[in-house]
Amino acid sequence: MWTDKQRGIRVSKEELLCKNACGFYGNPAWQGFCSKCWRDRAHPAGAPRQDIRPSNDGTPLTFFKFEEKKNIEKGRRISTMRRLFWGSPSPPKQDTSESHTNMLKAYQSLEPGDFPGFLKILRSPPSQRLHSQCKAFLKTMEAYHDIPVQKQSDHVQDFYQSFAEHFDGFPDPQITQIMEHLEKLIMTQLHKWVFCHDSCDDEQKDLILQRRIRSLNWVTPQMLSVPFPDENDISVTSDPFLPAITAIIEMDAKRAPQDKLACVFKCSQHVFKVLSSSNGEPADADGFLSGLIYVVLKANPPRLHSNMQYVIRFGLPHSLMAGESGYYFTNLSCAVAFIEKLDGPALKLSPEEFEGYMMRQSAPYAGNRRQRVASDTQHLLEELNGRQEKVDQGIDALSVQLQKWVQSVHSQLDDAEAQFVVVQKKITAQGELSHLSPSSSHNASQQGEHEEQSVLELTAENAGPTDTDC
Repeated sequence: MWTDKQRGIRVSKEELLCKNACGFYGNPAWQGFCSKCWRDRAHPAGAPRQDIRPSNDGTPLTFFKFEEKKNIEKGRRISTMRRLFWGSPSPPKQDTSESHTNMLKAYQSLEPGDFPGFLKILRSPPSQRLHSQCKAFLKTMEAYHDIPVQKQSDHVQDFYQSFAEHFDGFPDPQITQIMEHLEKLIMTQLHKWVFCHDSCDDEQKDLILQRRIRSLNWVTPQMLSVPFPDENDISVTSDPFLPAITAIIEMDAKRAPQDKLACVFKCSQHVFKVLSSSNGEPADADGFLSGLIYVVLKANPPRLHSNMQYVIRFGLPHSLMAGESGYYFTNLSCAVAFIEKLDGPALKLSPEEFEGYMMRQSAPYAGNRRQRVASDTQHLLEELNGRQEKVDQGIDALSVQLQKWVQSVHSQLDDAEAQFVVVQKKITAQGELSHLSPSSSHNASQQGEHEEQSVLELTAENAGPTDTDC
């Protein structure tokens, strides 16, 4: 039913990919590039450019000198990470000791999602060196927590890369699993030092975005072409997107970037579920982005900009560059960018209508909303009347059944009473016979015999003389 409507929001999967055509997902925060291409773009190796900043002697630095300075700084940072890990600025030789082999076997046997198991292996004697390096890195980051947040991000990403080099021989899925555990361990403890850092303007942008979303609370699902389920299938006050709204709000309570991404993943799954149930078919990219925009407008998640920047700066690159998590996070970034630049034509409104809604001079579809509420109320009243009639009919039927049951009980009681009287009489007669004594029975027997003898004699007398007498 939505194919004949012109959508105000259109997006394809190709538009979500990196502008550099590397195959990974891009992000508006990186101007459409993926994290890898964005970092490469930030440190280009192309044609020479003139740097307008003066040097110490007053002459402008050439591009080569500037690149040399950047490379020296990058090399110093990498050397610091390697020195922190290996005790020297150069990578260590491959350790073939039995302890190192046992450590690698322990990490290979690690089950997916078993974070307590990862901590247990990391604290075991074979992994004591890695554990000490993690503790040293956390202490260093805590001691230098006032450095700019971008440098903090670079240090964390370099630490990820240095840690991953210990497992070069592992398959990619196992390395990814180990690195996800490491990210959770490191960032859970660094969250209070790097989240919404004083060196950036994340807090101000959070307030701006929050006010922007609050000013757009009049936007309806119909304006965004969000296919809502049939109104007759849900109650007036329910919102099918409520689980998605709850999931995106929970993102601020998480500390690890992967846990924040999990909230985005959960929210997106709920959006797809609602859209699929309303259309009766899987949702497309346009419908999903529209639904996600609606969820963000309704939820107005706390510190949304800071949470997204935190994931971008300190999350594992593969989580944002590929997979479902990367796709959903890219769509969330697109949704925020759409909200920041939202205007009348995007909602199929004239500039005057859009300005009137923003200034609270009018409300969209006020008459239709009142008519809808009245219609829904009338529908509920009719439904309640039907239910009341069914209840009355049930009461009448139950009353008739109750009367029949009472009559049946009375009849059964009368029959039982009559049978009880007969049985009582029999029991009384048997009781009277059993109360006679043995002596009385003997006298009665003798008296009976005497009476029988008298009867015989009387019978003989009445019979007359016999033949002998004659």
